[in-house]
Amino acid sequence: MNVPPLGRLEKVSVRDIWLTEAQHFTPWLGRPDNLAILGETLSMELEIEAQEKNVGPFRADILCKDALDGSWVLIENQLERTDHAHLGQLLTYASGLHTVTIVWIATQFTEEHRAALDWLNEITNEKFKFFGLEVELWRIGDSPAAPKFNIISKPNEWSRSVGQAARRIETDALSETKALQLRFWTQLQERLKNHANLRPQKPLPQNWYVFRIGRSGFHLGTSINTRENRIGVELYIQHESAKAFFGLLLRERKQIEAEIGLKLEWQELPNRTACRVVHYWSGVDPFDEARWPEYLDWMIDALVRFHAAFADRVRALDADRIDPEAPEAR
Repeated sequence: MNVPPLGRLEKVSVRDIWLTEAQHFTPWLGRPDNLAILGETLSMELEIEAQEKNVGPFRADILCKDALDGSWVLIENQLERTDHAHLGQLLTYASGLHTVTIVWIATQFTEEHRAALDWLNEITNEKFKFFGLEVELWRIGDSPAAPKFNIISKPNEWSRSVGQAARRIETDALSETKALQLRFWTQLQERLKNHANLRPQKPLPQNWYVFRIGRSGFHLGTSINTRENRIGVELYIQHESAKAFFGLLLRERKQIEAEIGLKLEWQELPNRTACRVVHYWSGVDPFDEARWPEYLDWMIDALVRFHAAFADRVRALDADRIDPEAPEAR
């Protein structure tokens, strides 16, 4: 039996790729595709809120939200060995944000700083979580360098809670509808696993499936409704300025619908803090699995159109620019 030749992993100095933290590493990490790598390590869905965010007397490198629960995640970077100054900044950030996950990334953790994070995780309540991660770069032969995040310190119950949640989903008895939803989203995930812009999450037995769009408080979503016999694709806004953002997008309604090429429903949802822009395909039978390839093709096509029309607009939205006296585009 012939064994194909294997390459050898070679460690790369982080300074060969990122010369500085502020100008190179932080902007690199702030990109959605790179935050996704970090999120996979932490079992989070990270969406960037701000870079160089003022918290007390310091400026945090990256402020995110975990899309799974809406909690704050603050990231502080060091392309060197950890030091006392950054530890003090982390404590200031925690006191300023009240409920937060702190992620301290460095190339090397000293034993005293790892022990300090372990101690903080022991004495603080569940509102505060502290992670210590070492970042490395590796390549095989002439391949591009690839990042790897190693968890050095983590909250005491983190591994157990993540594992228990996953096992509950996998082992709980599912109804026929829940089982159908899980199979449908699993097929959608498989279709999109190599897509450039649409990064699928782990499928769950629920009637929706979400995709990051590059800004906290916004996501693209797909839905499958077995009661009303329809499937849908939407932009969902769940943000403290959702109504203002919705109003700004509504003023571009004609242009957005022309770009997407679909008739959209603009749902302000007046009794909720969220808003939605959605397109439905009604009159389908979600239980007819023979038609799933057709439904999936339609859903992916609509997702691509939504992403192309909304991604840049969402990132550029500024709620301070809204003019309540301006007429709405209908």
